[in-house]
Amino acid sequence: MKKILIIDDSDTVRDQLKNVFSSKADIQVVEAENGLVGLNQLQTHPDIALIISDVNMPEMDGITMIKKITASGNHSGVPIIMLTTELSKELKDEAKANGVRAWIIKPFTPEKLIMVTDQLLK
Repeated sequence: MKKILIIDDSDTVRDQLKNVFSSKADIQVVEAENGLVGLNQLQTHPDIALIISDVNMPEMDGITMIKKITASGNHSGVPIIMLTTELSKELKDEAKANGVRAWIIKPFTPEKLIMVTDQLLK
């Protein structure tokens, strides 16, 4: 079973994502409402196989969180997808420079998210 860490401050988005992955028997979802909680979840679940994160969140934003993941080296090989409303090319470039493998704009289609996730989990 592969664990996916979903980090988003919106309960609604987290619920949507859980529903997307509920059809996949080999996926377990772990949740966090901001980057700080996301980092804690990575400590609790060292076997996280994929991270899906929003950019704009309270406490700690997604970009700061991925920089901390990269700097720590502990989970730097874990693929990261940013799922966001953010269109900034600068933020996208910064995220890619810190290991983000995909940038998906909200609202998202479940089919696209599943396709990208399947590719990254291979």
